[in-house]
Amino acid sequence: MEGQTPGGGGLSEKPVPTASGPGLSSLGAVFILLKSALGAGLLNFPWAFHKAGGVAPAFLVELISLVFLISGLVVLGYAASVSGQATYQGVVGGLCGPAIGKLCEACFIINLLMISVAFLRVVGDQLEKLWDFILPSTPPVPQPWYTDQRFTLTLLCVLVILPLSAPREIGFQKYTSILGTLAACYLALVIVAQYYLRPQDLAREPHLESSPSSWTSVFSVFPTICFGFQCHEAAVSIYCSMRHQSLGHWALVSVLSLLACCLVYSLTGVYGFLTFGTDVSADILMSYPGSDGVVIVARVLFAVSIVTAYPIVLFLGRSVMQDFWRRGCGGACGLRALAEPTGPWVRMPLTVLWVTATLAMALFLPDLSEIIGIIGGISSFFIFIFPGLCLICAVSVEPIGPRVKCCLEAWGVVSVLVGAFIFGQSTVAAVMELL
Repeated sequence: MEGQTPGGGGLSEKPVPTASGPGLSSLGAVFILLKSALGAGLLNFPWAFHKAGGVAPAFLVELISLVFLISGLVVLGYAASVSGQATYQGVVGGLCGPAIGKLCEACFIINLLMISVAFLRVVGDQLEKLWDFILPSTPPVPQPWYTDQRFTLTLLCVLVILPLSAPREIGFQKYTSILGTLAACYLALVIVAQYYLRPQDLAREPHLESSPSSWTSVFSVFPTICFGFQCHEAAVSIYCSMRHQSLGHWALVSVLSLLACCLVYSLTGVYGFLTFGTDVSADILMSYPGSDGVVIVARVLFAVSIVTAYPIVLFLGRSVMQDFWRRGCGGACGLRALAEPTGPWVRMPLTVLWVTATLAMALFLPDLSEIIGIIGGISSFFIFIFPGLCLICAVSVEPIGPRVKCCLEAWGVVSVLVGAFIFGQSTVAAVMELL
């Protein structure tokens, strides 16, 4: 097979076809992968530490999850090189068969839609708090019409999010990802600084839990971790856009990205929980006083961080719709401009449709915390289950040694079982909480 020496026992690597040739640098890949993970889940980590029963159990679960998170990214890069596909759903369908591929596409589009809605909802909440700070008013006096989320969020989508989501390739997002990553790091630094400085409004001593209330409460951290580390969906697209597509190089990019992401998440979770204890809000910024200038700047920068993450999610969701178009409408269309789904005549309407649909759902969503558990449960498919299935199927067709093959298959089975458990536990808990 290509890339495999005769009689060799290692893993083979094959070139992945791309439309315009890979050109993304390693640093750009790190920032895009990092920004994909540093999303709205950053606000929920202190609350997850509270739900888990303290810093020690939550941090232990996070470290265990980190092993699966990194291995999942490496497996996806390996699976992309084996299958020769350039999208996540293409890799799953090419290795695991059309039935699993269809399931992946359905989960993919639903998960990315819900993530996009959550992103817009977070941005809307931060804009609302910002207007309350700029134009304070007493309850009988309503805020001006232009401060309403329906206007401000729509205007933001038209003027900022839509232009950022228009480019054809994901490599363009490396520029905005640097800005978004710095904004997320600023939020973590503010939370750490507020713990040590203790402003007047936060002078009281928080009540901290010494142990989890039950063993099931420890597992409640998993949905937030899965929701937070939302980068596996973008892994294949980033890998296929890289200039150096070697498995060892990709493993280094994955490790560096997730270690940096884990550091930011851990600082936010630990110090946010230590600051407020059991009174911490599901959105950590909502626990701070609205008149604090440092927190206001953090709100603005975190909104910028989410705005820069939204186009990455849209790019991935649009790739699924482009595959639908290519299979259903592309071949039957007589016009050449409409036959190519990556062209502007198809790409731009799909982009507008995605932004419009998610904006409409975000404006009618009552509470962000109601869907985080569901998003986390679905995300376990892309972090654990699908990478595990891809690993099992990939090693079955690769000429590798029997011991290595047995170990990789065992790890794939473990990933699938862990993912199935997290999906079942988090989804049931989220549905019960909704009811």
